Amino acid sequence: MNQDRLNNLKKNLWNTADELRANSGLKASAYSIPVLGLIFLKFADAKYTQHEDDIIKEYEVLKGGRREKKIEEIAIEKCGFYLSEQSRFSYLLNLNEEEDIANKIKDAMEGIEEYSPEFVGVLPKDNYHNLNAEDNNKILNRLLRNFNDIPTDSQNDIFGEVYEYFLGNFALAEGQGGGEFYTPRTVVRYMVEVLQPMEGKVLDPACGSGGMFVQTAHYAQEHKVKNGGTPLNLRAYGVERTGETVKLAKMNLFLNNIRGEVTEANSYYADPYDSFGNFDYVLANPPFNVDNVELDLVKDQKRFNAYGVPQTKGKKPKVPNGNYLWINQFATALNETGKASLVMANSASDAGHSEKEIRKALIEDGIVSQMVALPSNMFSTVTLPATLWFFDKQKKKKDEILFIDARNIFTQVDRALREFSDEQIKNLAIINRLYEEDSESFFSLIKEYEISRDNADSEEDKRYFQKQIDWLLERFPDGKYQDVIGLCKAAKLDGEDGIIDQDYSLNPGRYVGVVIEDDGMTAEQFKESLFSLNEEFKQLNEEAEELEARIEKNLDSLVIEYE
Repeated sequence: MNQDRLNNLKKNLWNTADELRANSGLKASAYSIPVLGLIFLKFADAKYTQHEDDIIKEYEVLKGGRREKKIEEIAIEKCGFYLSEQSRFSYLLNLNEEEDIANKIKDAMEGIEEYSPEFVGVLPKDNYHNLNAEDNNKILNRLLRNFNDIPTDSQNDIFGEVYEYFLGNFALAEGQGGGEFYTPRTVVRYMVEVLQPMEGKVLDPACGSGGMFVQTAHYAQEHKVKNGGTPLNLRAYGVERTGETVKLAKMNLFLNNIRGEVTEANSYYADPYDSFGNFDYVLANPPFNVDNVELDLVKDQKRFNAYGVPQTKGKKPKVPNGNYLWINQFATALNETGKASLVMANSASDAGHSEKEIRKALIEDGIVSQMVALPSNMFSTVTLPATLWFFDKQKKKKDEILFIDARNIFTQVDRALREFSDEQIKNLAIINRLYEEDSESFFSLIKEYEISRDNADSEEDKRYFQKQIDWLLERFPDGKYQDVIGLCKAAKLDGEDGIIDQDYSLNPGRYVGVVIEDDGMTAEQFKESLFSLNEEFKQLNEEAEELEARIEKNLDSLVIEYE
């Protein structure tokens, strides 16, 4: 399925789901849970179907023998869960409008809980009654039929994409507050592509619906398959303060067969996994600029004071905002080989006072590996410009930080929203590989583009992949890292225009610079233009002086009249 067809499918499904709000009068926060619950059942059914033949085959082989097993045991071993007939999406789909569909959906959820007790209290069971007293069955039947259109035989991650698309639209419908749990998938994919997580413990202290874990697992699984198919050995640890969102995260981990835990807690005050020095990877998109964090409740926590606690001066100091608490949490949660990435407001890169002192300590400790300025309008519910921070406890060049300015690298989705294309993610991530002296990955990517170009059916696609090749080779012609004005800069701690010279700023724009376009003027033409502008400037100054004198005279007359 190509991207246009996939986008049309997602829009059609959303329009159908949105009828629930129109016909029931529910807000997005209320109808998102029942809708996502039905999508969960569809995803679960599709995944179970993929394993069903193997489950039945093994059951028949073992039946009657000493090694006989119940079919649900075999299903849990092969698929991670068991679906009885009453829990199948296909069963619900074939119910007629005269039956009590809401109760049948509840039975389906309870059927999953029976064999997966960790889901007791997680799945929505009582959210399907009285959506509309008169048309309840009709609404549910229509939702089931339309969600059945999601194809199951595509190579795309259809279920993940539709699931995230719905989460994003619910976030948009609720405004910024409702969107705290959603991070654009392409931003997460870029973060993961840089970190290259393969195995270990992964922490997301603001995990929302668990999207960071899903993309981490996808990356690890894909690369393990390429390297011989070794079992996935990742374990996810999430913290989320909103109970309903915790349920979404648990459903997401369940569907993607990710082992782990999600705890309902406030990460400012609770540290349920004793995070200090305990994790291989940390990823999150925490809420920006949160005020009113209680200083007394955070100042004595080791994870927050290793580099200094952000606080204002005066008799009653307080936390200016939560940004540097998150930054501290990421840095201190890493073990001796750990890596981290977080999304943060641009303002944190240059913040002053106590926050600057924390930033200085982090920089001098050599843990900050990379800073990336993101394009605007990447987040559907947050307009604030954002920067990606990367930490690496095994960083080789402790006195240097890689800065990337990606503000002009994006694909326009619609008038208001942008994203990274697959190729833009790879091209940006390869800069980090080159910086780490991995030329092999660079030339492998060039080869991948060449194969895609040569196998492309249309001239447009051929030109597209050739453009990717040209973009890389124009900037890194020898397959080795070099600073590129307007794109990337490896800045030293010391020296002219170094990080210390820039007052410990971590703003990529300060280091990367801008490309000066050729204006096509000769030297004489430039001089004439400059002379003309200078004359215009002088004239404006003279007019300003006259205006200033007139204002002063008028003010004097007013004062005299008043006296």
